[in-house]
Amino acid sequence: MCSFCIDLQEPLNSLIEILGYFHKAAIRVLYLVVIYIVKSIATTTRGDNMSKESTREAQFWSKLDGDVQCVLCHQQCRIHPGKRGLCGVRENQDGRLMTLVYGNLVASNVDPIEKKPFFHFLPGSIAYSIATAGCNFRCLHCQNADISQLPRETGKIPGDFVPPEEVVAEAKMYGCQSIAYTYSEPTIFFEYAYDVALLAKDGGLKNVFVSNGYMGEKAADRIIPVLDGINIDLKGDDQFYRSVCGAKLEPVKRNIELFWKSGVWVEITTLIIPGYNDSEDTLRELSEFLAGLSPDIPWHVSAFHPMYKLLDAPATGAKNLQKGVRIGHDAGLKYVYAGNIQGESENTQCNVCGETLIERIGFRVMRNSAAKGLCPKCGSAVAGVWD
Repeated sequence: MCSFCIDLQEPLNSLIEILGYFHKAAIRVLYLVVIYIVKSIATTTRGDNMSKESTREAQFWSKLDGDVQCVLCHQQCRIHPGKRGLCGVRENQDGRLMTLVYGNLVASNVDPIEKKPFFHFLPGSIAYSIATAGCNFRCLHCQNADISQLPRETGKIPGDFVPPEEVVAEAKMYGCQSIAYTYSEPTIFFEYAYDVALLAKDGGLKNVFVSNGYMGEKAADRIIPVLDGINIDLKGDDQFYRSVCGAKLEPVKRNIELFWKSGVWVEITTLIIPGYNDSEDTLRELSEFLAGLSPDIPWHVSAFHPMYKLLDAPATGAKNLQKGVRIGHDAGLKYVYAGNIQGESENTQCNVCGETLIERIGFRVMRNSAAKGLCPKCGSAVAGVWD
């Protein structure tokens, strides 16, 4: 995140505390408005930051009668001259598709890998997390709308140029074992993510995506050889994708299968939103699809908190998460976790003898007795990436 925003984070938190007697939804609205203003000011202060360094010819496109056809993701945008794709960060400039966010980082942080969430990928390790602005979805409940939706809604692209070599150097300096491409959708800054991932791989670091799973076939084929793990949001049924996210379910399911069968470690997250995707039928459909691929795929059912344009939906209660965990286990999944509510199904247990192998509190690993991927009690293998 830019230093300007970081400097303002403390007074913003104080402001929210002072206004604590207001309704929670009103506070969230105020917070988003202030963050939006801060981002706008920061962008204006630094300029629109679409510098020559950050503007480069994109991959995965073709010419089409004066337009360009982008095939980076399954939105398949046909982009007219001078216009941008749905993501807001790929532009038709004189008949060439250009990415406007190469190296234009809006966030870089050191996070526990559990925050992504990954529970079976180097548990207890830290990841160097990076993101640019933009997204190819328009989720009404987006938790990072201040960076993901900004280019599409305002045309502005905040960020500061950071070369790939610097990202890898910083990750090593902080003792990270992986680089996570996260916060916004990594597909939309693919060219940069790929260059960073190549250097990271050569430098002994692992690469993980936190993705909506909507990348196109050519992009997926390109990234798979350098990608070690991916957490994909499996958001709901097809109607949910169309009405809430501006996308379709089927491409996401195909990509989950593709990555899993290609040997990339896959974990899945479903944010349960009361009244939208929390029915027994929907959760059963999602969990049975995953179990049909492999019972070893971890499924994270997470609690929703009203955000962005979905402020009318209630927050997810513990009972809804427990329902998701139950349905996942009934479908045959070995590892089902409840997220965003501390104390609910956070631990990893041996699916053979029931021994607790990894104890967690929030994003912290308190104890890990399966460091080598084996249950110390019965010797059964625990699926995941352990070294």
